[in-house]
Amino acid sequence: MHKARLFYRLLLHARTTPLASTPGQALAPPPPATEASFRAPIIASPKAYAALTSPIGERMAKILSLGSAETAPKCLACHALDVPQNLRGRTFELSEGVSCESCHGPAAGWLGPHTERDWTHQKSLALGMYDTRELTRRTEKCLSCHLGNDEKSVDHEMIAAGHPDLFFELDTFSDVMPRHWKVPGEPGEAPGTDPWYNVRELTTGQAVQLRQSLLRLAGRSHGKVWPEYSELQCYACHHDLTPPEQSWRQARGYPGRRPGNPPWNPSRYTVFHDVVQQMDGENAEKLDAELARLAQLMSQLNPDRDAVAASATISAHLADELMAKISSTSYDPAITLHLLQKISADAENISAQGEHSAAQAAMAVQSLFLAYDQNEKLQNSAQLREAIKGLFQQLQNPSAYDPARFASQMKQVNALLR
Repeated sequence: MHKARLFYRLLLHARTTPLASTPGQALAPPPPATEASFRAPIIASPKAYAALTSPIGERMAKILSLGSAETAPKCLACHALDVPQNLRGRTFELSEGVSCESCHGPAAGWLGPHTERDWTHQKSLALGMYDTRELTRRTEKCLSCHLGNDEKSVDHEMIAAGHPDLFFELDTFSDVMPRHWKVPGEPGEAPGTDPWYNVRELTTGQAVQLRQSLLRLAGRSHGKVWPEYSELQCYACHHDLTPPEQSWRQARGYPGRRPGNPPWNPSRYTVFHDVVQQMDGENAEKLDAELARLAQLMSQLNPDRDAVAASATISAHLADELMAKISSTSYDPAITLHLLQKISADAENISAQGEHSAAQAAMAVQSLFLAYDQNEKLQNSAQLREAIKGLFQQLQNPSAYDPARFASQMKQVNALLR
């Protein structure tokens, strides 16, 4: 997972300072073609398109029998703004990759005026801009590529061909993008706006990610290929082989499943579990119970399609109900610190869930720390930064991941928060 390692290094170096502006490798989906003219983007991510022309991109296309990667609709769906020829403006360049219109929609009506001094966001929305300020809609837009949907997704076949597995955390991914927006609480924004916006961004993003992943699973359960192995823990199978006495997996055992059956990937619930336990314990228990059932269903060699679809749909509805409460919560120093302490105290459970869960926890702890430190100024801030960097260092080689070392590092973070 070379690209995953690169991204973890990016986070390690870029996000140890609040409001970092180092560009990330974020992708974005094409907008609906409702306007008659697409114009050249102001901000673009040509790296997304360049990945298609790389030797690995071309090799993937060959393995998948797609022809050329830079012309294959399957690739262009997320690596560029791929719209019909009759909707492309005079300055349109496919090689611009992921551009402003990929995320914000057709810009013919608002692109020019939205830079004027007295122009408002509401005016842009009225002229067709997609509302990325609303966190649920922003997450849905991001996840249409960073997770996928019924129309486009990264499946096990694509991963086998060389595509990196996908992971996502809204606040982290937003922070490593080139900043071209303001958030509540910043100078120039209305007085009294949300100084804990980044915490809301994290928790809302976690809720939407879980819901969307469950809906995707429900859809895939009735797809042409089943089981879809990308729904499982990649490194349960794809890891370095070691002598039995050095295997942490065998030392831990295989609770809840038959040895040899690859487990379901629970990483999109890892952090959200701790969030909802704090916000709504009763409904959190319901979601816990249903997801435990889903995990048992999915951790079989041939999961029952109908049972998986039913359980995933029920879980998605429960996540949706919790999302409404979480998105309306008034966040403050006490809630933020408690979330930091709760997630970092869950070290043993999180680390045992595998590499992807550990990555979600590391990103969440970093986001919460940055939000808290920016508003409250922790006295041991420098020590915490180093301890959190240590979490990402444990993720540089996922195949060599050791849950005991990750849990130990997480406990160091927790001790510094007491």
